Amino acid sequence: MAAKWYELLTGSLEDKKAYRQYQARIKALPEPYGSAAKAFERYLMVNGGITDGDPAVMMTMLGDFADLWERAAADRTPVQDIVGDDPVEFAEAFAAAYAGKRWIDKERNRLTDTIKGLEGTAPEDEEER
Repeated sequence: MAAKWYELLTGSLEDKKAYRQYQARIKALPEPYGSAAKAFERYLMVNGGITDGDPAVMMTMLGDFADLWERAAADRTPVQDIVGDDPVEFAEAFAAAYAGKRWIDKERNRLTDTIKGLEGTAPEDEEER
């Protein structure tokens, strides 16, 4: 009973365990794969954060992400061959492949809704002020 109460406040203990395992996998990567993975991870956390509240989506993405870098390191595939000419495009395409809303989706919708709400409103006349 206490474990369920604790998990309600702090999140799933299984998810925390899976995340620690993911972090250990990334930390164990040889260079330059470790540095590349950490740089992409930072970008994904800032730009690709999933907001729909489903930690399983994030853990699936991170597991696949670790698999990608472990395979690249095992095959000695150059980082540039994996990410291509545009690392940002690679990161965004990787994150987009996973279900769930991202932080940027929320902001895109907010911007679009605000601008649509302004349509039909005339600018204030200087003389009225």
